[in-house]
Amino acid sequence: MSKVLLRRLLFFLPTLVVISLLSFLISISAPGDPVDRLLPTAGTSGETGLVSKRIMEERQAMRHRLGLDLPAFYLSVSSLSMAAEMPDFQNPEEEEAWRRLTQLCGNAKAATNVYQAFDSWLELHAALDLSVLPDSAYLLVRQSSAIVRSLRQSGNTDLILSSIDRMLDRYSEYEGLNELSDGAMNTRSAVDALGTHTARWKNLVPVVQWNRQNQYHRWLFGDGHWLTGKGAVETKGVIRGDFGRSYTTKLPVSNILRERIGWSLFFTFTSVLLAYLISLPVGLRAAAKPHSLFDRSSSVVLFLLYSMPAFWLATLLLMNFANPDVLKWFPASGVAPAGGFPAGTGWWGRITGTIPYLVLPTICYTYAQLAFLSRMTRVSTLEIYGQDFIRTARAKGLSARTVLYRHAFRNALLPIITVFANVFPAAIGGSVILETVFSIPGMGREIVQAIYQQDYPVIVAVFTLTGVLTLAGYLLADILYSVADPRITWKR
Repeated sequence: MSKVLLRRLLFFLPTLVVISLLSFLISISAPGDPVDRLLPTAGTSGETGLVSKRIMEERQAMRHRLGLDLPAFYLSVSSLSMAAEMPDFQNPEEEEAWRRLTQLCGNAKAATNVYQAFDSWLELHAALDLSVLPDSAYLLVRQSSAIVRSLRQSGNTDLILSSIDRMLDRYSEYEGLNELSDGAMNTRSAVDALGTHTARWKNLVPVVQWNRQNQYHRWLFGDGHWLTGKGAVETKGVIRGDFGRSYTTKLPVSNILRERIGWSLFFTFTSVLLAYLISLPVGLRAAAKPHSLFDRSSSVVLFLLYSMPAFWLATLLLMNFANPDVLKWFPASGVAPAGGFPAGTGWWGRITGTIPYLVLPTICYTYAQLAFLSRMTRVSTLEIYGQDFIRTARAKGLSARTVLYRHAFRNALLPIITVFANVFPAAIGGSVILETVFSIPGMGREIVQAIYQQDYPVIVAVFTLTGVLTLAGYLLADILYSVADPRITWKR
C-alpha cells in the first residue's frame, strides 16, 4: 500500500505544479494594482491632490514589500533594449509605458531618463509654497500634477510633448511657477533625446535571463528561506498556507479561511456521513427485493426528495419549524445565540445550545445526497446481483443477508467511492444558497463576497485549495478502490 500511495503522489506532482501556475497567473493578471488596494494613501495625496515624495516612496516601498518589482518567473525572454535596470514604478501601467518608450528608441537608459525627469517634475510640484499663489495658480498646480501622473502612464511621445507645451504656456501666465517651467523643459529634453539616441536594432536581439528571485518563487515559497521558511517578513508562501492579505479586510487570507471553512467542513462531512448511513441500507434493501412494496415506495420518496430545490425546502422548514406562529422548535438563523453563551457555560452546555441551530441546515444539506446515493447503491447492487459469483454463492447455500452484505455490497462500492471523492472540493466551496438562507458564516458566502468585491487573494486561495482537495479526493478514492476490491493494485 505504501508503494501505491507513493506512486500516486508522484503522479499528482505535475498536476499540483499546473494548479500553482494557473493560480499564480490569475493573481498577477487580475485587474487593478494591489498597491492601490492595500495602501491606504495610494488613492489619495492629501488636501492639495499633489503627489508628494512621501507618497511616492510609500508606493515604491509597498511594491518592493509585495515583490511586484521582481520578474514574473525564473526565466524571462526580452530584447537587448530591455536589458537594463528599470526605474521604480508606482503601478503596472507606468511599467508598460516605459516598455513602449524603450521599444520606440531601443534605448532603456533614455526611457529611464524620461521617468527620472517626471519624478523631478513631480517633486517640484510638492515643494511649491501654495500659500503665496493666487487661487487660479493653485488650481493650475493641482491640474498640472494630475497631468504629469497621467503622462507617466501614456508611453506616447507625441501626447507627452504636446501636453508639456500646453503646460509651459499655462506656467508663463504666473511668475511663481518658474520652477515648474524648468521641470517641464527638462522633461521635454529627456523626451527629445529618445529620438536622438536610438538603437532600434536592439529590439530584434532576444535575451534570455535567469531570475533567481522572482514573483512566482516568492508566491510559492515566501520571501524567506525556500525550504525552511526562516526569515520570512511579508509572506511565508503558498506551500505554507500563506495566500497574502485580503484587499477588503486587510487581514491574512489564511485567517479568513480558517474562520469560515470550519462550518462548511462540518455541514459537508456531517451531511455526507448521514447520507451514507441512511442511503446504503435503503439502497441495499431495495436491490435485494426489487419491485417490492419497499422498493417502489422508497423510489417515490427518494425521487421527490431529489427533485426538491434546496432553497425551497429550506424556506419550507423555516416557515413550519422556526416560526412562532406555527412551531418554534428551532432557531431561524445563525449557528449560535446572537448574544453569545452566558458566562461560565461549559463545553457541554455550548454543544447542547448549538445543536438546535444545526438541525434544519443539516437536513437541507443531507436530503439530496441521500436520494442520489440510495438510487446509485440500488442500481450498482442490482448489476452485481446478475453476475455469476452471486449465483455461485447462493448455490452454496449462503443466506440472503450474507450474499447481500458480504459479496454484493463490497463489489457495488466502487461507484459509491467515486462519488465520495467529490466531498473534499465541495467542502471548500460550501453552499451559497443554504448559507445565505440560514445565515451560516461559511465559505459559500465568503466566496460570493470576494467575487463581488474583487478580492482576488481570497479567490485565488479558494481556487488553489479546491484543486489540491480535488487531488486529495482522487487519492483517497484510489486507496479505497484497492481496499474494496483487492484485484485493483495499480500495478502494471
